[in-house]
Amino acid sequence: MQITDAMMDGQLRATGVWLRRMGSRHSERRLRAAGALVDGLLWLARARRPKTLRVEEFGIDRGDGTRLRVVVYSPPAPTTAAAGLLWLHGGGYFLGRPEQDMRIYRRLAERTGCVVVAPDYRLSVAHPYPAALYDGYAALIWMRDNAIRLGIREDQLAVAGESAGGGLTAALTLLARDRGEVNIAFQMPIYPMLDDRQSTESARENDAPLLDSVTLASAWKLYLRDLHGTQRVPVYAAPARAGDLRGLPPTFTYVGGLEPFRDETIAYVNGLRSCGVPVEFEVHPGCWHGFDRLVPRAAVSRRAFRSRERWLRRALDTYVAPQPGTDRDRA
Repeated sequence: MQITDAMMDGQLRATGVWLRRMGSRHSERRLRAAGALVDGLLWLARARRPKTLRVEEFGIDRGDGTRLRVVVYSPPAPTTAAAGLLWLHGGGYFLGRPEQDMRIYRRLAERTGCVVVAPDYRLSVAHPYPAALYDGYAALIWMRDNAIRLGIREDQLAVAGESAGGGLTAALTLLARDRGEVNIAFQMPIYPMLDDRQSTESARENDAPLLDSVTLASAWKLYLRDLHGTQRVPVYAAPARAGDLRGLPPTFTYVGGLEPFRDETIAYVNGLRSCGVPVEFEVHPGCWHGFDRLVPRAAVSRRAFRSRERWLRRALDTYVAPQPGTDRDRA
């Protein structure tokens, strides 16, 4: 899918043109270099603590002698019955840290009162699949087990993320459903990275800003390594491969109309709906990947943010999922 400048939303066009001039069609080597650069910048950001949030760090034992860093962002006033939102950052699985989404945490805390649990999951440059998924699952179980300590409702645990974080969100809800150890009330995978095959119209020969088909293939190769290009890719690595989406939690998502993830997100949404899962979904025309993050003041970005927050507030009033073994779950 070839993307011209004229196809872009007018308020996104200047940034889109600039992104293209900065570079595209990134190789695995260039992604590794970008990951190292961004990682250094984000470690510096750890020293910045927002005044409008309580921030706590915890370490979870992975069972192999290493620990998973988890950052918890809470409203300033102590909570006793907030929703717990496991937030999985984006970055193509090869870069990123929880600190990059500070602005999102502030909005969530201020407008919904959620407690955000953000794991610093392992990245594909050093730890390919399934490291990130297992870290996310460990953080989800930890959030459940520490709900009272964190001021979280045990029956309202949710999962959300953007891009690769959206892909991890979809994978994690599949894994949680299949293991049966923890129940998720709802999920919010925003423009999720779901399909390694890149066989849809929007994923083939897409040259959109920020994320094009070549860069996407490089990211998948880093994440999947020897699995890439084979039929052995598990559904927990690429959720678009899942044939059975029954029993997954209520879902909200949106995607840009110009990005590689458009068609695979549409297929995922249609699969959920065919299985009776409540879904709210939007395609934003003229938008490339990450448009709302990079041009947050654009009218379409504001609409997208309002939609996700409106749905989230409604989900908080509507969806609960008692944990396995509780009286309500047995009933």
